[in-house]
Amino acid sequence: MAGRGRVTAALGATVLVVAGCGSTVAGSATWPGATLERVALSAADLPPGVQFDRIVERPGLPDSAGTPPSMLSRPEGCANALTNVIAESAERGPGSAAKYSVGYDGARIVMTVLSWRLDLGKLEAAAVRCANFEAFFDSRAQGIPITTTELGGVEKGALAYQQTMQLNGSPSSVYMAFINVGKLALFGIAFPTPDPRIEAKASLPQTFLDVVAKQAAKIRAT
Repeated sequence: MAGRGRVTAALGATVLVVAGCGSTVAGSATWPGATLERVALSAADLPPGVQFDRIVERPGLPDSAGTPPSMLSRPEGCANALTNVIAESAERGPGSAAKYSVGYDGARIVMTVLSWRLDLGKLEAAAVRCANFEAFFDSRAQGIPITTTELGGVEKGALAYQQTMQLNGSPSSVYMAFINVGKLALFGIAFPTPDPRIEAKASLPQTFLDVVAKQAAKIRAT
């Protein structure tokens, strides 16, 4: 189980380029942060019983600070391919992104609204190149098979993927989505996370896709 957790964390780091080392804190938004705060979903936008937390990045930390280092892979670079694409065009600094987590019994979803547009073409190309790859803890370890498959159910022009690893013959998946909405963008990732203490229940990937669609709709409506 410890190995699986480590691999899942590595998969999550694939897209959480502005996730870094965050904490749930109170704060006031500054421009363009004020725009992002206005368009980001809040607890009031979600079903009763959902665990909702706003996350503010610690200033001055590099991307993905505090997360496990990227795993080795064959083909090379597939373990962090999507991270690299996002980092190439990322805007940084206060107000560049608004981030929050949504917890259900069955899923933990992390959503990020960005002040810039994603390069969806490069993201799609990276996902295609890494449709099938192996990840390694070190060069002497046996490779862990991982697939990246397109996920339906998102709006036209958006990208969504299911990334699945096979660890000791048992599959484990994370779900990702990327959308440009006007001058802004959003991306999200969902982890299957049972937590019977949370009243709201999730079914993946549908619950994740519902949150993604709701966030895109709020950006358009605001």
